[in-house]
Amino acid sequence: MPLPVHPGSPTDRRLATLVMAAVISIAVFHTAAAEDVSGFSAGAAVVDVGPTKFPIVVNGNMTAKYADKIVTPVNARAIVMAQGKTQVAMVVVDSCMMPRFLLDETKSMAEMRTGIAKDHIMISATHTHTAPASMSCLGTDADPEYQAYLRIKIVEAIEAAQKRLQPAQVAFGAVDAKDFMAVRRWIRRPDKVTTDPFGNPTVRANMHAGRIWDDVTGESGPEDPDLTMVAFKGIDGKPIAMLANLSMHYFSGPPAISADYFGMFCDQIETDVAGDRGDNPRPFVAIMSHGCSGDIWRMDYTKQTPEKFEKIAIDDYTKALSELAMNTYRDLQYVDAPKLSMAETRLNLSYRVPDAQRLQWAQRIVEKMGDRLPETSEEIYAREQIYLHEMQTGEIVVQGIAIGDIAIATMPTETYALTGLKLKNQSPLKQTMVIELANGGDGYIPPPEQHVLGGYNTWAARSAGLEVNAEPKMTEAALRMLETASGKQRRLYKQSAGPVTEKILKGNPIAYWRMDEMAGPRAKDSSVHHHDGYYEPGVVFFLQGPMSDPMSDLFTIGGEVNRAAHFAGGRMRARIGAPPKTYSMAMWIWNGMPTDARPVTGWFFSRGNDFGRPAMAEQLGVGGTSGHTGKLVLQLGSDELVGGKTDIDRWTWYHVNLVRDDQSIKVFLNDAKEPEIEVAVKGDVAPWADEWFFGGSSDGTSNWEGRLDEIVISTPDGK
Repeated sequence: MPLPVHPGSPTDRRLATLVMAAVISIAVFHTAAAEDVSGFSAGAAVVDVGPTKFPIVVNGNMTAKYADKIVTPVNARAIVMAQGKTQVAMVVVDSCMMPRFLLDETKSMAEMRTGIAKDHIMISATHTHTAPASMSCLGTDADPEYQAYLRIKIVEAIEAAQKRLQPAQVAFGAVDAKDFMAVRRWIRRPDKVTTDPFGNPTVRANMHAGRIWDDVTGESGPEDPDLTMVAFKGIDGKPIAMLANLSMHYFSGPPAISADYFGMFCDQIETDVAGDRGDNPRPFVAIMSHGCSGDIWRMDYTKQTPEKFEKIAIDDYTKALSELAMNTYRDLQYVDAPKLSMAETRLNLSYRVPDAQRLQWAQRIVEKMGDRLPETSEEIYAREQIYLHEMQTGEIVVQGIAIGDIAIATMPTETYALTGLKLKNQSPLKQTMVIELANGGDGYIPPPEQHVLGGYNTWAARSAGLEVNAEPKMTEAALRMLETASGKQRRLYKQSAGPVTEKILKGNPIAYWRMDEMAGPRAKDSSVHHHDGYYEPGVVFFLQGPMSDPMSDLFTIGGEVNRAAHFAGGRMRARIGAPPKTYSMAMWIWNGMPTDARPVTGWFFSRGNDFGRPAMAEQLGVGGTSGHTGKLVLQLGSDELVGGKTDIDRWTWYHVNLVRDDQSIKVFLNDAKEPEIEVAVKGDVAPWADEWFFGGSSDGTSNWEGRLDEIVISTPDGK
């Protein structure tokens, strides 16, 4: 039996090219140039890309699904900008995802017809899961006839937008839309690990695991709550277009063709701005692009469980979202003649190809399938191994666009919200939008630390097949493209310092780890002593820390979210030398484990030798079934556990301060004047140990499952 052909292979491309040739043979190619103006021009248009033949296969499902009708139109929405000889086209298509080879051919066609350079064209997908399949993925194969049709329609949209170019102004807006999305990927308890499609128990994190609170310890990353927009209006004051961007994955629905909330949002904004147009051409074009939402969805599992699940209606969701957008849109401040520039780079990245054993496993399964499509998870991922083995490497397109003081970065992947925050926080321009699934459909790119936790987003397939270090490589490439386009250097991210932070630093601590990193393995010491720590695998970054919303401006200023690290099996290790006779170790803790799940719920601090016996360590944690359940516990060497008095509630921040001198150890909780724990000490159980462990014990057992933040080691006199 011949093995299946991956998209982009010679056979697949020949099929698609033959159909395309039949279509474009009747087309008349021409070149058109925008009017050479010294200022800035913009034009926008919408072209229907709905299928003309039914039934048609749709993307967005594990196995093939078919649609026999159109519920809401699917469109290609385009904006063309021009300044002098520079022209830039941005197109957002109501599609789940589109392969690079399809879009490269579309750009070449558009360049021939419009004169816009193909490396100055950005084409992205909204990621609606109810659009015709223009890319093969998992159990669905693309429709080659629709691919050829889509090429023509996208080019028509660019042409139409170019013809409507007019002198224009531009504005940028952003509003907090945190109520419209939440993290869907949650970390599972270490005793609740599940099995991947290859039969291995690797799933420490997965989508929607937060539905069952007893199974999880918390979200696996942050969200990016901004609804951003770039708006254009003519110098006559009439609106031209709005390009919006939101990091919310999709709404979902039956397989009937639909633009999902993306299209409904656009329709509502167009009506709000330009009124009911009837059958007239759109005087104003609204576009909703897909932000970094590979780990984001609409359901907030910190509030929703199966027992209190409230169904959200797409109409209500879209109406509320459009109202939020319009409130910002009405107050936008426009600027004249922004400098227009665009840069593109192409990276060759490796795929995570199967080893010999997995390849043989896959070949046996695919051979038994014959010519039919896969029907089970095992068959789907077996077939995907064949594709990855054939592909080996792939070309990835990354772009940066600068419109005056506005930046737009693009990724061809399903990108985590953290990656979007990395780009926004380091972009040369503060006003930055990040569009994903642009110029290709290269699957999920989890940050490297997320691969350790496994889950669907990491399972090797065309939907998540790129190398482990793809995310940092692509993030760096996007920052370089933004620098090139803007002519400015990236910003250095540093979390702001609120009054509590300033007070800590003025006390000259021995070490102060703010735990605000966006990536590991370095845990930066903010003190002058540079006792940087090291994050082990099993830690994720940039989650919300203590004293954030609504109690901001203590560790940060200006409403900035205070950030923390979440520990899921790994520790943070630091060497600061032998401890002084008198010192304090203060930190904020947030426990994610049920307190009746294991003998010790978790150790969050330990001092001893790595892999050393607990009898030769000093450690502090939260008790479990072996005693002092749900309360602070202190253990000095082989002594009995000493417990506190106050319950440590799950998913709640507490401030813990361990104070040690040559006579006693006292542990204080929050602002209490009386200690939770007080014990006399006869000496140091580990006087030789200069390594300190946070997020786990020195021997690596019962490690912390939850967040830690703002760790300070100090002496009374600051010496």
